[in-house]
Amino acid sequence: MDFILANWKLPFQLTQSCGYFTTLPKNDNTKLLITSAAAELTATSEILATIRAEVIRLAKQLPENEIVMAMYGVVNITGAQLMAEIGDGASIPESQFAGVDPEVNQSGKQNTKSNATTKRGSPHLRKTLYQIICTYLMCSPTDEPVYQFLDKKRTEGKPYFVNMTAASNKLLRIYYAKVKERLSKLDAKAYLPPIIHRYRPKIEMSGANEISGR
Repeated sequence: MDFILANWKLPFQLTQSCGYFTTLPKNDNTKLLITSAAAELTATSEILATIRAEVIRLAKQLPENEIVMAMYGVVNITGAQLMAEIGDGASIPESQFAGVDPEVNQSGKQNTKSNATTKRGSPHLRKTLYQIICTYLMCSPTDEPVYQFLDKKRTEGKPYFVNMTAASNKLLRIYYAKVKERLSKLDAKAYLPPIIHRYRPKIEMSGANEISGR
């Protein structure tokens, strides 16, 4: 009986749905329109894949790529976005650069403690941070400092966006600390002590003389 009632309602539902959805006639023009739209989507997807591959290739050439990719929740695309948006931001406070620092609302003795974020930084960087923090929420890695901090804020009863902003700040601080340590180590290896530079030519010359038999 239910099957018969369902089949009886089907033509009525189809008739009603025609008023909410655009229908096209079945002819050659419609076929050409759909084929052209599909070809444009395919071409756009191929261009996007090429750009994504090029971004990942360029990101792998950066000295901090290994450290950034080792961070939890960071994959090829989000890691490249982080490095591209932050760039050489060593002299800029991490929270202000991303625009996730709270606004200052002071007037005389009034000092509001709960303020909205400034959002004066890069919106693309904030989106990337949000995507990474969502990975923490979905996977719940209890041994990660960012998730521990995020879970602490949730147990305190903080609102959702307050938790996400606080976790973004935490992630940025870890990012800056790791990248700064990585770059300082590379700089230390690049600049050898002067005494080594002074004696290196003599060592190479003596080795050349031994090979030539002089």
